[in-house]
Amino acid sequence: MSARLTTATAQGGLDLPAEGQILVLHPRAGADLTALPRDRAVLVQPFRPDHDFLAASGFPNVNWTVPQAHRFAAALVCLPRAKPLARALIAQAVAQTDGVVIVDGAKTDGADSLLRQVSGRVALDGSLSKAHGRIFWFRTDAAGFDRAVFSDWTAPEAQRVDGFVTAPGVFSADGVDPASKLLAEALPKHLGARVADLGAGWGYLSARLLDDDRLESLDLVEADRIALNCAMENVADPRARFHWVDAALFRTTRPLDAVVMNPPFHTGRAADPALGQGFIEAAARLLGPQGQLWMVANRQLPYETALDAAFSEVQQIGGNARFKLLRATRPRRKRG
Repeated sequence: MSARLTTATAQGGLDLPAEGQILVLHPRAGADLTALPRDRAVLVQPFRPDHDFLAASGFPNVNWTVPQAHRFAAALVCLPRAKPLARALIAQAVAQTDGVVIVDGAKTDGADSLLRQVSGRVALDGSLSKAHGRIFWFRTDAAGFDRAVFSDWTAPEAQRVDGFVTAPGVFSADGVDPASKLLAEALPKHLGARVADLGAGWGYLSARLLDDDRLESLDLVEADRIALNCAMENVADPRARFHWVDAALFRTTRPLDAVVMNPPFHTGRAADPALGQGFIEAAARLLGPQGQLWMVANRQLPYETALDAAFSEVQQIGGNARFKLLRATRPRRKRG
């Protein structure tokens, strides 16, 4: 978020309530929230790195989910990339807010498109375009306002695809990711007694790994709490352990025999290979001396340099026109 909120409150006619809590849905690290009263702001961010950044920034009330039986004097929706999630957040804000609902986002995240959709349902109180983005607002306490007008945008209680529970906004919400499926089909039946799935998402790879009767423990590591909650439903096995944490920060008390992963590679809309490189470094640190890393990646992503730095042996073991399958052994990194 640029300074759109500050500009709207200072010059654009947006009035924040003088009392009552203000709900802030999915603000990202570095968002300009200076216009909000910190003691009354309730921030909701399920992505662990952003959640921890916001908490460290001095906001006393940072959560991963919205307190359900709670009313708010105002709400700010910070638009995510995923359109279904953006609509669901607006519907949630409308349902729990007795005042102004503010929507802010970059134009590349569909802010203008959502403005048109929202203004086709309710009367807007104001709108401002600035810094390649858009902020607009409307009031749920306006005369004749009907909250039900956004009921079709409400997120479903449960969303099932291919037999798995998913949710709007999580990676591969509409079906099994083809890269993960390719990796699952290439894995040996037994990887070892102690295994971790870094960036486990809603649990597809982990569910496949647990077909191995000799597997003793499986750590599902996922930074998106909503995806991890889905994994908790999809992976009902006592050997599974769930961790809401950035993979780069994950630690174990004992070395692992294997790590599998289909690492993320986007920050916003831009490809960011550093994300996958961080996963590779984490895997090397978590594995024992004979441990193995199995990963899948888009063909164009340059992970081989990071793999060679972190492991003594690296092999490309297969793939297709879109994805490459990589196996790395003998980690160079010391545990810690």
